[in-house]
Amino acid sequence: MGISYNELLKATNGFNDSTNLIGKGSFGSVYRGILQQDESKPVAVKVIHLKQRGATASFMAECDALRRARHRNLLKIITCCSSTDFHGNPFKALVFEFMANGSLENWLHPTAGDTSNDDQLHERNLNLETRLDIAVDVASALNYLHHDSESPIVHCDVKPSNVLLDEDLTAHVGDFGLAKFLFNPSSISRQLNAQEDASSIAVKGSIGYVSPGDAYSYGILLLEMFTGKRPTDDMFKDGLNIHNFCKMHELTERVEEAIDSYLSLELREDHNDTEVTKSNMLRNEGRNIHKDTMRQVLASIIQIGVKFSSDLPSDRCNMSQVVVDVQAVKNQFLSVML
Repeated sequence: MGISYNELLKATNGFNDSTNLIGKGSFGSVYRGILQQDESKPVAVKVIHLKQRGATASFMAECDALRRARHRNLLKIITCCSSTDFHGNPFKALVFEFMANGSLENWLHPTAGDTSNDDQLHERNLNLETRLDIAVDVASALNYLHHDSESPIVHCDVKPSNVLLDEDLTAHVGDFGLAKFLFNPSSISRQLNAQEDASSIAVKGSIGYVSPGDAYSYGILLLEMFTGKRPTDDMFKDGLNIHNFCKMHELTERVEEAIDSYLSLELREDHNDTEVTKSNMLRNEGRNIHKDTMRQVLASIIQIGVKFSSDLPSDRCNMSQVVVDVQAVKNQFLSVML
């Protein structure tokens, strides 16, 4: 069931950039809205920039992908609008579930201009366990798209701004404007492998994440999640990139030199105990075991990111293997936490 332009206009306070705008991309602007029929739940309204070349195709691709796909870690579409505005201009919009904790991008790289959760901006910190949860969530979504959806789908734009977090910090992959469908069941594996070969497809995606395939982009995403560095960071020049940087620090004894500052603090917490008693010694021994495991977990997840962001398609596996590998790292961490 669709929705009218007038309903969306009212829901978003007139598509108000000052009070309701929560994000803007190449093909659309996203507004927080309240629909009259359900005022208890806010929604996200993505208004398509129809004057932008490729925007209409992006709208159709996103509608098609979301119509075919159903998974707990995909952003859920509520309805859409294809109409005209009050001036007779064509108008298209998508209405999604509102994600209370914004994008992964805003958590990894908070800025003063981020208005999605200003009151918590200074407290934003994703601990190791939460980052592992998000890594598993995103891998599960991509694996579903590749192997379990009605028609296999390649997302083609996996990056932190397209990973949305709900009130429980569960991750939902969104923005299917560049999605590519694979329709021939007899050649699905070959087509998926072709997406991992940079020479076989036209370049799609965003700078820094330009995708020889979703597995590659996911590898870059992992490295960004655990180092806190964008692939476009100023430090990456003269042949150094995020993949090479992490490859130099992927061993357990060097991983602390690469990880995000928040994770470094988590790793070093309680190291300042000065009173040495028997109980403290036992407690510190447990902490040391925990910290050793954290280092091993961090090294393992960086190694996975390095593996899947390799330039060589032969070094990368499909998303089914990614899910297994990342889940194994998460299980290793949880085994010590229990």
